[in-house]
Amino acid sequence: MIKDHRPYYIKKVWYRLQDFYVRHYLSPQLRSLGPHSFIVKPWYIEVFGGPVRIGSHITLLGCSDKKTRLTVWSDRSDIDGITIGDHVLISPGVRISAANSISIADSCMLASHAYITDSDWHGIYDRSLPPKAVSRVVLEENVWIGDSAIVCKGVTIGKNSIIGAGAVVTSDIPANVVAAGNPARVIKKLDPDKKIITRRDRYADTAKMTQMLNASEQEFLNGNTLGGWIRSCLFPKKES
Repeated sequence: MIKDHRPYYIKKVWYRLQDFYVRHYLSPQLRSLGPHSFIVKPWYIEVFGGPVRIGSHITLLGCSDKKTRLTVWSDRSDIDGITIGDHVLISPGVRISAANSISIADSCMLASHAYITDSDWHGIYDRSLPPKAVSRVVLEENVWIGDSAIVCKGVTIGKNSIIGAGAVVTSDIPANVVAAGNPARVIKKLDPDKKIITRRDRYADTAKMTQMLNASEQEFLNGNTLGGWIRSCLFPKKES
């Protein structure tokens, strides 16, 4: 792990800068953004078209080499667009592209480079125009989409189910299973006797989580100085 040389107060300034960007540049592009969002490097998150609605307690991550894209392409004004629930995790490089309706329920997790789309975007025989038929995608509560998986049009993935890395989902997946492969098939059923702890369960107490994170960061950054941080930027050393 690369050491963070920033003093604690400098990191708090960094968080305020991100919050400023979210309020003034990212949020105005959305139909709605719920409270208690945790959005990292929002300048690497691209929103095009709409409507895009995001619930509360979102964890939305951007990265310079893995831009996160939420895109709605349609000439209609009466579509649902993209709807993202509460306590959802969206990792760097995720692409969500809607022509009609993509619904992601509470506590879902999307790993890096996952791609979700509700359209083929071109007709099979007339490839000059988008297809006339519209479709939708539904991720029910607490679905986990693995790294680089693809979820195609018309698909519903049931509650608590897991889609393996690199899978291509072309048909519905039932609740409480693990699916993998191309095309994705059920390879395992989850144990009904084991309790599933969701992101909502873990992070519902916002005040407590904020206090814990602040205390952890203060301890982790303890002893860092402004001069030491500047030296680490100008003359970086290999971490031991």
